[in-house]
Amino acid sequence: MNLELLQRIENSSAHRKSREDNAQYILNNPKLISELIKLAFNTGNKDHYKYCWILELVLEERLHLADPFLDVFCSKISKFSHESALRPISKICMFLAKHMILTKDQEQKIIESCFDWLILENVKVATKAYSIRALFELGKKNDWIYLELKRIISDDYTKYSAAYKAVSKEILKKMK
Repeated sequence: MNLELLQRIENSSAHRKSREDNAQYILNNPKLISELIKLAFNTGNKDHYKYCWILELVLEERLHLADPFLDVFCSKISKFSHESALRPISKICMFLAKHMILTKDQEQKIIESCFDWLILENVKVATKAYSIRALFELGKKNDWIYLELKRIISDDYTKYSAAYKAVSKEILKKMK
């Protein structure tokens, strides 16, 4: 275990600069990506969400670093419940849906998690918005997704904030 990585991230904060500095540390030391992923997916660690924040920024910059870990990522995304981890994990799902070639099994696990996040009441809007975008992308190959996504978005449209409504309206327009 890389002690410098542990110390850097455990002492980090939610401030963008702090997250970006830690992401840059990983980008400068890509061999640490496997440790970052292990730490992010250790939901028993009280700080696992901080590792998820960093993972999101790293993969936004270099999504190909996720290649060797896609099966692990997809098999574990349903284990997250901490909202501070769900937002970056759902955003990573969106990146993967848009830019990676996924196996049917990987797609299925992302689809299931995104639909779960959409229908759960206690999940915040940002996670729902990234889930909607990921499902839209995956629906390009799996047309049944659009039927279910339209129904959920329409049913929930009035329940959530302006941000949710804006994403919903955008995606509904694209699905027509």
